[in-house]
Amino acid sequence: MDHFDRRLDDRLDHRTLSALRAHGSDPRVAFAARALSRAGEHGALWLAVGLAGAAVDGARRGAWLRGTALTAGAHLVSMGVKRVVRRPRPAHVEPLVRTAGRHSFPSSHATSAAAAAVAYSALGARGARVIPPLAAAMCVSRLVVGVHYPSDVAAGVALGALTARIGSRWMTGSAHD
Repeated sequence: MDHFDRRLDDRLDHRTLSALRAHGSDPRVAFAARALSRAGEHGALWLAVGLAGAAVDGARRGAWLRGTALTAGAHLVSMGVKRVVRRPRPAHVEPLVRTAGRHSFPSSHATSAAAAAVAYSALGARGARVIPPLAAAMCVSRLVVGVHYPSDVAAGVALGALTARIGSRWMTGSAHD
């Protein structure tokens, strides 16, 4: 990719973020985006979902726990990538939430959300159908609150989905239950 293409990508990333962040001026949207962002801090929502699944679905308890471990592992990997890449958070928009760190790429919220969506959906549990739309909302919330570029979120989704997909055989393996 040459310099012109990279600048075009950067401008698109900035413009898309600005457009989505503008939706945060609606108090209802801002409230929902902040709530999702807080719930997703350090993967907390997704770890709680996995542990709750393990508690109520005794037949698949081991698979739920392994899915929870995959989700936590994906989150940890994203934090490591963040420390290597060190991309600063967007400075051209006013954030609606405080962040735990200064680095933006990849979005750890998006990583854990995508890992949970892939892992928990693979279990086929009735309630797991709500996880992918909730994970998508979590990803969009990071743009609405203005703390990530769209490319940060896309990279987080790819990392989380890939991590869960790679571990899916281990997670659902009946020999472990």
